[in-house]
Amino acid sequence: MSVTPDEFIALVEEGLPQTADAGLRVEQWQPGAIRLVMPIDHRHGRPGGTVSGPTLFALADLALYGAVLSRIGRVELAVTISMTINFLRRPALTDLAADAKLLKLGKRLAYGEIHLYSIGEPDPIAHVTGTYSIPPNEVS
Repeated sequence: MSVTPDEFIALVEEGLPQTADAGLRVEQWQPGAIRLVMPIDHRHGRPGGTVSGPTLFALADLALYGAVLSRIGRVELAVTISMTINFLRRPALTDLAADAKLLKLGKRLAYGEIHLYSIGEPDPIAHVTGTYSIPPNEVS
């Protein structure tokens, strides 16, 4: 049973209190593919007027978590076991979008990719791939 976008945001805010005031919102939600948006302000910046790498990584990780849960339901102990991020261009200090898509969902592992965008820009700022571990007996 899948979670809804609202259930996903509530789960993230409950399980990761540092995201409670992040203003995350789901713009698209379908089984195995979501678009997650993160408002950006000065707290997410780094010298040079750009978004910090940890902010980009966090958004990508949360988006892939959402894509996984959109297929398997509320499995809080599904966890990241690997993630690779390739930075393609310098992002402006502006709101970000993450388009996450599952490429493979097995019994114990889920693999997907995420494209990160600065809102209003057509080209991605980063390409990310990641693998999630799913606890035994959680996928039907």
